[in-house]
Parts: sequence; C-alpha cells; structure tokens
Amino acid sequence: MTPAAGSRIVGEDLTGFDWADADLTDACFVDCLAVGAQLTSVILQGARFERCRLVGGRWAHVDAREAQFERCVLTDAAAHRGLELAFSRLEGARFLGCDLGFARVDRCDLYDVAFEDCDLRGAVFAGAMFGRRLGRKASEPKAAFLRCNLSLAELRGVELAACALGGSLFRETDLAGANLEGADMTDCDLFGAGLDGARLAGADLRGAEISGLDLVRLATRVGLKIRPDQQHLLLAALGIDIRLD
Repeated sequence: MTPAAGSRIVGEDLTGFDWADADLTDACFVDCLAVGAQLTSVILQGARFERCRLVGGRWAHVDAREAQFERCVLTDAAAHRGLELAFSRLEGARFLGCDLGFARVDRCDLYDVAFEDCDLRGAVFAGAMFGRRLGRKASEPKAAFLRCNLSLAELRGVELAACALGGSLFRETDLAGANLEGADMTDCDLFGAGLDGARLAGADLRGAEISGLDLVRLATRVGLKIRPDQQHLLLAALGIDIRLD
C-alpha cells in the first residue's frame, strides 16, 4: 500500500518510497521500516508512528506538528548515527519511549514538544526554538523532557525556562549558558554536566544528583530549590570544610 494522507500502513518496508513533498497528514505507520529515508518538504502533521525503525535518515523542512512517535527507533546504533532533522516544525509533537540517540536537531520549531522515556544520548540541539515565534520575539518556552537519557547531549544556550525536565539524566551534558530558570528538574542526574553561565534561579532540584555543582559558575541561582540533605554537596563544591564536631 502506498502511503497517503489518512492511510494506515502496517509492517511495510518503505526504504524505497519517495518521500519528497508527500502529504501524509494523519497517516498511521505501524511496525514499518525505512532506511536512509530523505524527507524533504513532507507533511506529517498529526501522523502517528508506532514501533517503526526510521534509521539513517535526514528530514528537512518537514511539517510534523502534533505527530506522535511511540517506541520508534531513529538511531543507527552500529554507526552511532542519529536522525538529522533540520528547519522543521515539531510544535506539539510527542516522542514516547523512542531511541533518538545521536540525533541532530538543527534550527527546528519545538514549542510544546514532549519527550518521555526517550534515549537522547549524544543528541545535539543547535538553534532549537522551544518558544513560539512572535515576530522578532519568542514566547516563553514550553517543552518536556521526562525521564530521558540526555547524557553527553549538547544543549548549550537552550531556552528551557519553566519547562518539565524531571527524572532525566544529564550526565556530562553541555548546558553552558542554558536558561533553566524555574524549570522542574526534580530527581535529575546532573553529575558532570557543564553548567558554566547557566541560569538556574528558581529551578527545582530537589532529589537531583548535584555532586560538583558550583554555584559560583552559574549566571543566576536565587530561589534555587534543594532538599536539606543536598546542601552539603553544594557546600563541598564551594570548598567549604564541613564538620560535624
């Protein structure tokens, strides 16, 4: 069956399908395979992908607003290569339990995007926009990274203020200059994360792994929330000798 708007495709190998300029609005793909797919100017608005393998591909100028990807693999694990996604619209898109390791998300609109229980290790978000575009300005960002693996990812300078990041792994993640003010970062693992110049005022870090977090290197920190049992970690990072006697 040839994919089309509103169609339901189950168990097909779509590697040879010509995706260019296709209108696949509200299409549903289940247990499908596509290797090296080049999606250019494709409309995937409202489309649904379940348990699909979409590996080694590049998507450019794709409209995937409110699309949903559930338990999909978008990483070529053998080549350590992820999906290349550029100049695309993903407002309101949902990724649930997906493998997006080593993905490169370049200058895409990601307002209200949600990643839940996803593997995003080594992913690069370059110029990603998590707020709506309002002329020359952008609205407050809205996004969720819940219980995701973002180890070794690059999120330098991202705007994720007041966003939901709870339970995610940020081990050795580059968050330098990121705006995380007011973000929910409860139970996150920030061990080894690069946070130089990051803004954490009002962020909720209760239950988070914050060993080595140097408050002096942050751009903002007023109102940062932690639990009483975490304070010794911050003091130790400042070089304060903590004694019980």
